[in-house]
Amino acid sequence: MIMPNFLLIGAAKSGTSSVHNYLNQHPEIYMSKNKEPNFFAYEGWQPDFCGSGDAESTTNVKTIPYLKEYQALFEEVTEEKAIGESSTFYLYIPETAERIKHYIPDAKLIAILRHPVDRAYSFYSHLRRDGRETLKDFSKALKEEENRRKNHWSPVWRYQDFGFYGLQLQRYFDRFDRQQIKVYLYEDLQSDAKTMLKEIFQFLEVDDTFTPNLKLRYNKSEVPKNKLFHNFISNKNVVKRIIRPLIPAKIRQPMAAKAYRKNLGRLKPLSPELRQELIPIFREDILKLQDLIGRDLSHWLV
Repeated sequence: MIMPNFLLIGAAKSGTSSVHNYLNQHPEIYMSKNKEPNFFAYEGWQPDFCGSGDAESTTNVKTIPYLKEYQALFEEVTEEKAIGESSTFYLYIPETAERIKHYIPDAKLIAILRHPVDRAYSFYSHLRRDGRETLKDFSKALKEEENRRKNHWSPVWRYQDFGFYGLQLQRYFDRFDRQQIKVYLYEDLQSDAKTMLKEIFQFLEVDDTFTPNLKLRYNKSEVPKNKLFHNFISNKNVVKRIIRPLIPAKIRQPMAAKAYRKNLGRLKPLSPELRQELIPIFREDILKLQDLIGRDLSHWLV
């Protein structure tokens, strides 16, 4: 049975959905259709988190914790050279690195890291967008993190804890040759995605002259301007069942997608005061991280 030979291991809300889709465009790369299968994070255990919306969430529903089912994700591989999947919990869950080492010790690993405070606020915005996070004050949501952990809420609610990348990456550098690991910053993707993708193609040993369509950004953390309309267009309901057979899909689906996008807007930016208050929490880990990956991260400390 086929196993992947590379993994996009995180971090969450750092552009991984976009990179997954860009890689999927390459004719020599096969990406699993199921993003976030989480096999190496939760091998042998089907997550049953019970926080707000966790029962229907990607983690509970899409996680594939058993080897045979995981290998089935790659049954359609033909002549692709690079075979991969993306699961952003891989960077965070402590046991993951050892499981990857056990099953695919020669795998290439790609991580994309975002300023830990910005990443935390982006994840908070994401859960607000989905109607799961009810606290409208980010600082209050941060204070609930430990209670949510104790009450068996999904790791997605650990806004702060996800941001200790130095600690998390150390597990991989302890187990894998440095030549197997590529670490990028979210800023790399934002400022020059084309060059970043070319480097990744070289790392994966596929044709680096291929240029993916970079116009789309995926999984943006925006919140509904009108929550009732958002729920109407996002969920099944009687009105949509009546309308569906009356309007051809090629007309209906673009209209719905456009209406969905127009109803989304960003949360107001994180206040500079709160941002400055949170940065010292990550200072020691940021210094550890910059030594680990050999990049100046002083701009993350201001």
